Parts: sequence; structure tokens; C-alpha cells
Amino acid sequence: MRLFDRSKELLTLNEAYTECARGNGRLVIITGGPGAGKTQLLHEFLAGSAIVGARVLQGTALQTERDRPMSLVRQLSHNGEALRTTPDTGQQKVGARETTEALLPFVEDERPLVLAVDDAQFMDTDSLQAVVALLRASRFRPVLVVCATCGQLDTARSAAYTELIRQPHYRARLAPLSERGVGELIAAQTNAPGSAEVCRAFHRASGGSPLLLHALLDDSTRLSSEIDRPAGSVGYRQAVLSLVRRGEPSQVRVIRTLAALSVHASIVQIAELADTTPIGAEQAVEALNSVGLLNGHAFRHPTAVTAVIEDMDPDARAELHGRIADLLYRGGAPADDIGRHVRASGRIPRPWGPDVLRAAAEQALAADDVELCSGYLHLLLHDCTDEGQRNALSATLARAQWRTNPAAAGAHLEPLRQAALDGELSMRDTATVLRHMLWKGDTELAAEAVATLVPARSPGDTRLLTEVEFVRQWFYGIALPARSAQSAGTDPRRLTSTDGRGALAAHLAVLVGGTATDESAAAVAQALQGHQLDHLNLELVAMALLAIAHADRPATAAAACDTLLKRAVERRATTWQALLGSVRAEIALLRGDMATAAEAASSALGSLHERSWGVLVGLPLSTAIFAHTAMGSHHEVDTLLNRDVPERMFGTVFGIQYLRARGHYYLVADQPFAALNDFETCSRLMRSGNSSLQKGIPWRSDLALANLRIGKTRTAREWAEEQLRLPGGHSSRARAMALCRLAATSKPHRRASLLREAVDLLTRCGDHHTLAQAYADLSAAYFELGQYSRARLIARQAAEEARTCHVESPVDAHLLEDPAQSEGSEDGSGPAILSDAECRVAGLAALGYTNREISGRLHVTISTVEQHLTRVYRKLNVASRSDLPSKVLEQRIPKLSDHWAATHSTAG
Repeated sequence: MRLFDRSKELLTLNEAYTECARGNGRLVIITGGPGAGKTQLLHEFLAGSAIVGARVLQGTALQTERDRPMSLVRQLSHNGEALRTTPDTGQQKVGARETTEALLPFVEDERPLVLAVDDAQFMDTDSLQAVVALLRASRFRPVLVVCATCGQLDTARSAAYTELIRQPHYRARLAPLSERGVGELIAAQTNAPGSAEVCRAFHRASGGSPLLLHALLDDSTRLSSEIDRPAGSVGYRQAVLSLVRRGEPSQVRVIRTLAALSVHASIVQIAELADTTPIGAEQAVEALNSVGLLNGHAFRHPTAVTAVIEDMDPDARAELHGRIADLLYRGGAPADDIGRHVRASGRIPRPWGPDVLRAAAEQALAADDVELCSGYLHLLLHDCTDEGQRNALSATLARAQWRTNPAAAGAHLEPLRQAALDGELSMRDTATVLRHMLWKGDTELAAEAVATLVPARSPGDTRLLTEVEFVRQWFYGIALPARSAQSAGTDPRRLTSTDGRGALAAHLAVLVGGTATDESAAAVAQALQGHQLDHLNLELVAMALLAIAHADRPATAAAACDTLLKRAVERRATTWQALLGSVRAEIALLRGDMATAAEAASSALGSLHERSWGVLVGLPLSTAIFAHTAMGSHHEVDTLLNRDVPERMFGTVFGIQYLRARGHYYLVADQPFAALNDFETCSRLMRSGNSSLQKGIPWRSDLALANLRIGKTRTAREWAEEQLRLPGGHSSRARAMALCRLAATSKPHRRASLLREAVDLLTRCGDHHTLAQAYADLSAAYFELGQYSRARLIARQAAEEARTCHVESPVDAHLLEDPAQSEGSEDGSGPAILSDAECRVAGLAALGYTNREISGRLHVTISTVEQHLTRVYRKLNVASRSDLPSKVLEQRIPKLSDHWAATHSTAG
């Protein structure tokens, strides 16, 4: 056994024994708080070589035997010869003569006598008097008495203890270990020196207490192979409780009070709560500091707080928290400080308790602590008997729990449905119930409720109802009921407001309700900047992000979504993360990034319990099915399709997207008739839904594709043409898909022209997956026309786009083979140098664009195009544009993809 920072004290003991061996009786009193290492020091001394040959009597005074006369002396007798003492008489008083002579037989021979008593503060009075008598009789005899004591309990104030310390003695005071001593102990126990930072951390956490330090080291080494921080676990908790239980009752009350307090309190307040005097409280705090539990009034390690609190009787703990809450309220403390203790007490004090708890709940939710907020509201609900107040509390609790668990929130909202329909709730609470109805798919009743409630509401309340109707129509995609909500004054297009949410809704209504323009999309994106998420605008925000993405600005939508998603993660709002994650997956799908789409959709699906999704489960499910289908992951698609989905989902746009995704999987799985059935179901649902949404969901193109697969070319053409005849404002992606379907029903020359237009649109909207398919079709068209070099060039572009999307190349392998090098291609002259403008013109000409089409794409005159081509022909030594594709394939000019983005950014 090794001692650290105890060499001075051990030297004191050895010097005292040296004097003892010379025939001079000596007394050494070792003092120090519990856990300071007194017992270890005593054992180290008694095991040392310095006292070899001495008679050693060793005992430990027990607190349970402090009222038993001569109990310590009787214990010491087992280490020596028979004592001249009376039999065990329990509580019977021992005579003065017997007490005085009890230990004298041990000093009759010539050997030095060492009498060591640990926990001497617990000695019974008679044994203490016997020790004092031994010291008096052995002033000039070889006797050494060593008493290790805390010196803090009742014996410290007894006459016998006073008589003991009046004897001449040495005193060894055990101070806490220094930081250097802590480092030495860590190095000895772990066989590796700890860093200065680690030593400081363990010193701060233990206060230099060897007991606590050993416990922290044991826990830390058990929990981790590398000791980098003091980890408090079972061993540390036991060490803490051993110190607490060895203290005075007043000390125990003080430490429990400090553990229960969540805020700083004065010593007077601590004394009041611990039922002691301010002086007694101050002494207890000093004692707790000395044993390493406290640093001032604060615990050195959070595990100690938990250990002390959980060690209390539950009723006593609740009563203490109630007293703390009352004291804090009388002192004017903040509501959140008071609320924590009211909640811990389990009862609401009257009359001030309910108001304080409501304020604390609001503050907890503002701090994104849903669990704490819910705890306050549950306590209020349990104590509330007024039905109106209970309804308001239930709605507030549901809004809090919705952030993390919509299913739990639904349990509080379902009983409020009738009250909301009857207009008995506040408008905020009514909107909360209506949003829940939409989430569960009860969309028709929600619309009827809006139409019924609007006439009796103020303009401010009407705006909230209008937003509910707006979300119902445009996010859930439901047609107006027979009793039109618009006729009741809730036309979403009339949304106007100067606040953040109203401004977003107003700009969004313009974007989705009319023709999408740069200005309308930019207005929505700007309104999203700095937008504050809450329960009532979550769908509004999701709809805004999707609207921007469908307006050919997926990169803008992705950046805004990432910002909001990061904020949702910071605020620990699981539901917000799930929905925004689903939106982010959909945006990735629109960009053709299948790997990101699949990963984000799967992550979103796993973040909420199945019952918490409601009808919105169709959003991440459809995205995941689309993405895995594109990547050829059929097993994953089968797993996704086996998930149970709510029947009401098929009455929303999410059900339609789910059917579309399943239909496209059936096409890949060579089940075209099953796919056609799903697409026809989408057609029926879309015709009965919000007709304005049809421009964003290309179900007609889906029908065209399915009809192509079963050989109905004419029907496919009709569906594609109907998609193209839709009013303006439909997305570039939807139009490009229709063009691709129409091209598949056209002759090669017409097909190439249609596909080039589709390529332009898809490049503009950034859908790389559909673009790869369009390039593959265009390559096949040129191959059929006999333009093999151009076909190979575009096939390479298709393969490159497919790699970007993490999907297989959609072109035949023979089109990707390098053609035979033309004569003179290895003459060492190297690639011709073209200007950036010449590269753009040459690239578009190689793809088959006419001079007029190139002029329109690059916003230059036809004459300028002709001049650029003339220089290109001269530099590349070609006679006409028909030779350009082969030059690109030979990489005599830079790859088309190197200038493609620049070409389209120039085109605007």
C-alpha cells in the first residue's frame, strides 16, 4: 500500500514511536474528515518496520456500540491477554476502578505497547476513560496511543474527550491531496502518468479526497479504456453515500437541502430548510467542503447530487421540494426555478402555484425542453377541475408533445374535437385541433369546421383559419368541399400580413396559386430566411420549400431546408426533423440525387414511430421507393411496400405520390398492367382533388409511360399531349417528362428535336436522373438516324449523369466504346485551343442544335454564332458541323460537361 501526500504525517507517527521506545508515553491524534485517509495512514504505520517487536492492540470504535460500556476495550482484548474487566453488562455502568485498571496489564512487560484506535470519535465513554487512565499511568513507560478521529460528533464535546486532548500529544492533520498527489495516485493506479489536464479534472471532482478519488478512478477505468475525465458511477455513488451517512443528522439535512436546491441560496435559507441554525449550517457546509463533496455551496460532481437525492425517502424528498418552492416564491425567484420544485413535490401550492407553473411551462417550451414543459402541464391537468381550463391545458400540452411525438399529442387532442367544432376553444387551440385532424387524414371535417367557424370570428382569428384551409388545399392537396370555404371568406389567395408567418403564407399563395416566376419564388425564399418554426406553421414551411423546388430552384430549396433542419436539430424537435428531413429527401429526388434521397427518406422514416406519422408517411415513403427503384434496390422497395399505411392517406396528395412511386416500381419489375392500374387510380384521385396541383404532379406522363409499355402508342401520345396543354406555370421537369413521352411516340427526326428541348428543361431544373434518361433516348434517336458519333457523344453524357445519380447507365455499352482514332489524331499536335465562347457554340452544335437554337440559348445573334463556328471549323480542321461530334469524342476540345453549366447559366 502506498501513501500520497502523507509523508509528513507518517514521519510524525514514527518519531512518536521512537520517543515511546525510549520509555516516554506518547499520544498522537490523527484528524481529518471522512475519507481523508486516516485508516490508510494508520495501517501503513502499523505495518511498517519501525515498530517491529512492539505489542500492537488495534481496534475500531463503532457508532452502534458507543452506548455499550467498555465495548472498545473488549474489542482490544482479542489482540492481547485476558483483561481485568467485568463481563459484558450491556448498559450497566462499569466501576471507576475497573475502568482505570482495564488497560494497565498490557504495559507490565518490557515491550513497547502501541494502542491504535480508528474512528475514535465513536468510543464509548468508559473505554475513553480507560485510554486516558492508561496515558496518565504511562507517562514514563513505552506506550504509544494513536487515535484517528473526525472530531466532529458528540464525543468531541464530552468531558472524557476534552480530557483526552488535554494530554500532551502530537497532532497529524490530514489535508486533502494536492494536485501533485492526485497525479501520483493516478499514475500508480493506472500504470501511466495522467496529463496535467486530467489530474486537474480529477482533483476538482474529488476535492483531493482519497476515498472519492479512488472511487472515481475505479468507475472511470471500468467505463473506458482511457482515463480522460472523472466518470462517476456505482462506486462513486457508494462513496458519496458512505460520507453522507457518517455525518451528523444536521449535516445530512444540509447536504440533502443543497442537493435539492437548483439555485444558489443564502446560508440563512439553507439553515431554514435544513432545520438548523445559520452557524450549524455554515459548519456543515465547511465539513462537506473538507471531505470533497462540495466546492463552496456547489457539488463537485453531478453524480453526487443524484446519489444524495435518490437516497432520500420519497415523501421526505417531496416535502423538501415543496418547502424550497415556497421559499423561492417568497423570495421572488423566477418561475422556472420555482416550477422545478413544485413539479418535484407533486402538489401545487395555492393560490400562487397554477400561475407559476403555467409561466414555467411556457419558459420550458421556449427553451425547447419538451419533457419539462409536459411535466408542468401534466401536473396542472391533474389538479384542474374546470373543463374550459382543462381543454386549454390539453391543447397546450399537445402542442408541446407534438414536437417529439405526434401520437402522444393526439391522445390529448382527440377529446377536443367536438369542443373545437362547437367553437368552444380559443382560435389557437382550434387551429391546433384542426391541424391534428389534417395530420390524421380527416380533411373533409376540417374544411367544414373552417367554413362554419369563420363567420363568428374576428379578422385575426379568420387569418388562422385561412392558413389551416390553405394548408389543407395546397399541402394535403384536397379539393374544396361542397360548402366552399372560400365563400366563407377564407380564400387563401387573400392572405396578407406583416408578421413572419403571414408574410410567408401570402407569398406562398402567390407562388402556388398562379404562374411561378423568379420574383414569386424569390419572395418565398426570402420570407423563409430567419423564419421561426412552431407547431402551427410546420406544414406551411414544408410546403414553401417544396414549392421553391418545384419552381425549378431545387438548390435554393435545399439550402433553405438545410438551415431549417439544422435549427430543428438544435431545438430537439423530432417531428420537425422528420418532416423537414422528408422534404430534404424529396428535393434530392427532384435533383436526381438518388443516394441522398434514399438516405434522407429512410432517416426521416426512422425518426418517428409509425403511429406518429399519420397520412404524411406517404411523403418519405414515396421518395424512398422512387430512389431505391432508380438505384435497382428491389429488396428495399419490397420492404417499404410492405409497411402498413393509413387508408386515409389515399385521400391526400401523399397517397397519390405513393401510388406513383409504386407504379414506377411495377414498371421496372415488368408489371406494366399493375403500374397502369396505380396510375389510373392517381388520375381519379387527382381529378377530384385540387386541380391546381396537377401541374406539379405529372400523372398524365405516368399514364403515357405505362401505355407505351403495353403497346398503346396512340393513347400514350394523347396523355403526353394533354400534359403539355396544361395552363402555364407547370414545372420544367413536368413538361420535360411529357416531351420525353411524346418523343417516344414520334419519328426519329421529330424525336431528337423534342428530346433536345427536354434536355434544356431538365438542365435548367437540375434533375440529373431524368436528364440521364433523356440523353439516353436522344443518343438512341441519333443512332437510329445514322449519326453515330453524335450518338456516342450524347451516350457518354448520359452515362456521366447516371454516375452523378448513383444509378446504372441507361445506354447500351457499345455506344460508350471509344471509336477508332482518325488519321492524324496522334500526330502530337495536341488539342486545339478554343475560346470559352467557341467551346459553348461547338458543344451545342455537336449536340445537334441549329444556329437559331444556339442563338436563343446563348443570347447572341445568329451572325455571332456563325462567326464562332467558322473559327471552330478552322481550328479543328473540320468541314462542317456534322464532323464536330467525332472531334468531341476524340477530346480535341474540352468535354461538353465542362461547359454545360456555364452555357445554361448564361442562358438564364
